[in-house]
Amino acid sequence: MTDVIWLRGISAHAHHGVFSHEQRDGQRFVLDVGYELDTRPAGRSDDVGTTISYADVAAAVHRVLTGGPVRLLETLAERVAATVLGFGGVTAATVVLHKPEAPLAVPFTDVSLTIRRTPLTMVPREPVRCVLGLGGNLGDVRGTLRAAIGELARELGELRVGPLVRTAAMVLPGSEPQADYWNTVVVAGTRWSASEVLALCRRVEAEHGRTRDTRWGARTLDVDVVAYGTVRSEDPQLLLPHPGAAFRSFVLVPWAALEPDAVLRGRTVAERATEFAGEILERRDQWA
Repeated sequence: MTDVIWLRGISAHAHHGVFSHEQRDGQRFVLDVGYELDTRPAGRSDDVGTTISYADVAAAVHRVLTGGPVRLLETLAERVAATVLGFGGVTAATVVLHKPEAPLAVPFTDVSLTIRRTPLTMVPREPVRCVLGLGGNLGDVRGTLRAAIGELARELGELRVGPLVRTAAMVLPGSEPQADYWNTVVVAGTRWSASEVLALCRRVEAEHGRTRDTRWGARTLDVDVVAYGTVRSEDPQLLLPHPGAAFRSFVLVPWAALEPDAVLRGRTVAERATEFAGEILERRDQWA
C-alpha cells in the first residue's frame, strides 16, 4: 500500500528562469509536494516520531525553492524531489511546480510541471557510482563484450574495466551443458537515474541478440546493474544491490580488482572474492 501526504501552495519569491531579468528580479513560484510513505505505524502510535513531519518537509523544500537560481523548472523540480526522497521512509515524491508569472506573450493563468520520482527514477545532482556486470557464452564473447563496453562508455562516459574471467556455466538441473562464460565488471560515474541505466543495459543486450526464452539459458550478452550508489531497492524490475552479486565469483573477482574496499552487504568485495576465487578457470587482466 502507499499513503500520500500532500503539501500544497508553498510559495516564495525566487530567481529561477532562462532570462537574465528573471534571475535578477525574481518572481513568484508555487510548489505542491506529495510524499509517499507507510503511515500505519503513526496511525497506531499517534506519535510524530513514527512518521515524517510535514513541517520538516515544508521547510526543506522551501529552502530549495528560495536557493540558488536555476534556469529550468525541470531542474528545480528534480532538486525538490531529491530533497523529499532524502527523508528516510519516503518511497516516492510527486512535485507540482507552478510559475504563474512566467514571461509569456499570450494570456495565461499558470505554467506548471508535474514529476514523480522514486529512488530508481531520480536524477542525481552529482555523478553516482554505478557497477555493471557483463558476460556471455555464445559467439565471439570477447568481441561482444568489447563492443558493449564501448556502447556503454559512449552513453555513460568514462568506464573502468575489470579483468576478464572464465567460469563454468550455471545451469538448471537436467539442462543441457553449456559453454563456459566470460565475464567482467565495469564501474562508471553517471548522472543517469538507475532506471535509465537499466534501460540502457537492456538496449545494449538487445543490440547484441540477447533473448530471454529460457531461464539460465546460454546467451550472447548479459548486462546487469550490480550496484547504484547506496540505493537499496526491492522493486522486482531492479533489485539493488543485485541479490546474487555477493555469491558470484564472476562478479566478485573482477569487481575486487577495481574496488577491493567496496562494501557489499556488510563485507568488502575483496573479502567475498577470496572465498569464491577457486571458481575462476581463467583470468585475463589485459584484454579490453
